[in-house]
Amino acid sequence: MGKVIVGAAVIGAAAVCAAAALIVRHRVRNSNPCVKSANILKELEEKCATPASKLRQIADAMTVEMHAGLASEGGSKLKMLITYVDNLPTGDEEGVFYALDLGGTNFRVLRVQLSGKSVIEYKEFAEVSIPPHLMVGTPDALFDYIAAELAKFIADESEKFHLPPGRQRELGFTFSFPVLQLSIDSGTLIRWTKGFSINDMIGKDVVAELTKAMDRQGVDMRVSALVNDTVGTLAGGKYDNKDVAIAVILGTGSNAAYVERAQAIPKWHGPHPKSGEMVINMEWGNFKSSHLPLTEYDNTLDVESLNPGEQIFEKMIAGMYLGELLRRVLYRMAEEAALFGDTVPPKLKTQFILRTPEMSAMHHDTSPDLKVVGEKLKDILGIPDTPLSTRKTVVEICNIIATRGARLAAAGILGILKKTGRESFRDGEIPNTVIAMDGGLYEHYIEYRNCLENTLNELVGENFAKHIKLILSNDGSGIGAALLAASHSQYI
Repeated sequence: MGKVIVGAAVIGAAAVCAAAALIVRHRVRNSNPCVKSANILKELEEKCATPASKLRQIADAMTVEMHAGLASEGGSKLKMLITYVDNLPTGDEEGVFYALDLGGTNFRVLRVQLSGKSVIEYKEFAEVSIPPHLMVGTPDALFDYIAAELAKFIADESEKFHLPPGRQRELGFTFSFPVLQLSIDSGTLIRWTKGFSINDMIGKDVVAELTKAMDRQGVDMRVSALVNDTVGTLAGGKYDNKDVAIAVILGTGSNAAYVERAQAIPKWHGPHPKSGEMVINMEWGNFKSSHLPLTEYDNTLDVESLNPGEQIFEKMIAGMYLGELLRRVLYRMAEEAALFGDTVPPKLKTQFILRTPEMSAMHHDTSPDLKVVGEKLKDILGIPDTPLSTRKTVVEICNIIATRGARLAAAGILGILKKTGRESFRDGEIPNTVIAMDGGLYEHYIEYRNCLENTLNELVGENFAKHIKLILSNDGSGIGAALLAASHSQYI
């Protein structure tokens, strides 16, 4: 009986100690929550800092990696892929041509009627969502789904599009993933990005896989050009403006392409391009440098991603990841500084629940009480009645993350300007350089876009900035693919 009493006493004492410990931890966690929150915010701001001096270091590192990637296969984290596009559209192309643009959670199919003189007489398109299970399934399942939708699109063709009798339909295939190009109409997949993970597809010719799927679905069409979305954007931009020399995608993912002198590509062993130039697909999302301002949030996001150690630059600047970085910062503040009260909102623990469009909406909120921020926190995270101070903190975090991303993207563009010599012209010799931009992040996230453009002007200086223009090439990747199908038509 005594042992029972003693045992009960010990258990009771242990329970009291445990409860006391919980109370102590609770008090530590909630002691001066405003101070703790401010400290986390200050730390984030310091770690994400991108002064001009650091951005120039990053641009120089980008240029070095570009040289290395052009010199040899595997010589750099930047793939610097030869695209076999050495004859960009001239504007003289005529006829009806098609494009399939696959590069994220949606794909687009479109057709254009070209009438020469840089005129697109008609165009039609359809956008289709890809079911999540197909992004991690089999190659046949993915491409059969795409080919079936392409068949529906062709069946619904209006009479204003004229395919000459006896001609096969021709398609430009925008495939926005790293591909080792083998010719203008073939290339093998290097790796997936943007949430796709179909291992059986690695190393396979993506055009061959699409062609087999089209045969299975009864689609009579030839793939005349395989291009990356960035290359398509460059082609589409060049069709409208002869000064386009660079293209940048800032959407779910990010990449850049540019026109390079053929003699500046040591690893190119093919026939000398007639134009003396070749479009290079950089795959700049995989850029990595010790100068990049990485934080603990970037590191954990990378480790927990489908491709750890890869696409580091993309994970800092692209639309797929900005909202997730915001969520990770908010989660830490909720856990360590009780930003949303005594308990961490359960939904805040869900990865990628905060998407970049929601982050953009909160960042752009100019209402006195930050009403949009409050509504987003309630609707997405289930956090009702947040005080104004909390909403202001959320906007500050949005600004820090978006500013860093935009300024890093500007540094990447500066690296391309340096590599092509466009940044070193003297006054009076500076050529006009037009950069074709595409992607929902650049188009819709106005704070991000303005910051990128202002940063680029800051980096190149006032005189050179007058000769640089960024243009939105809306749907440039799809239109560009159709134009490249035209300029590489089998009937030319």
